[in-house]
Amino acid sequence: MRPWLSLGAASAFLAVAAGAFAAHALKQRLAPEMLEVFETGARYQMYHALALVLVGLFVAQRPGPLGSAAGWLFIAGTVLFSFSLYALALTGVRKLGIITPFGGVAFLAGWAVFAIAALKR
Repeated sequence: MRPWLSLGAASAFLAVAAGAFAAHALKQRLAPEMLEVFETGARYQMYHALALVLVGLFVAQRPGPLGSAAGWLFIAGTVLFSFSLYALALTGVRKLGIITPFGGVAFLAGWAVFAIAALKR
C-alpha cells in the first residue's frame, strides 16, 4: 500500500510542478499548440497520480496482484504518455509523438485491470 501512495503523491507533486512550469516559464517560450501539448501531459499525469493513490487504498483493503498490476500500468502510462508529451513540447521533435499512444494504451489497460480487480472477491 505505502509504495503506491508514495508514488501517487510524488507523481502529483511532479504534475503540479509541470503545470506551474508551463504556466510561468513556458507560456512566453512555446507556441500555443506546444503549450497545450505540455499541459495535456501534466493533466493526464495528475489524473493517474490520483489513480495511484486509489490503487494504494484499494490494495490496502484487497491485496492481490491485479491491484499492483494496475498501478504499474498507470506508471508506465505516465512515463510513456506524459513524459513523451513533455519532451515533444520542449524539443519540437514530432517523432516523439509515436511513443504517446503506447502510454494511452497503458492507461486504458490499467483502468481495465483495476476494474477487474474491483470485481474480484
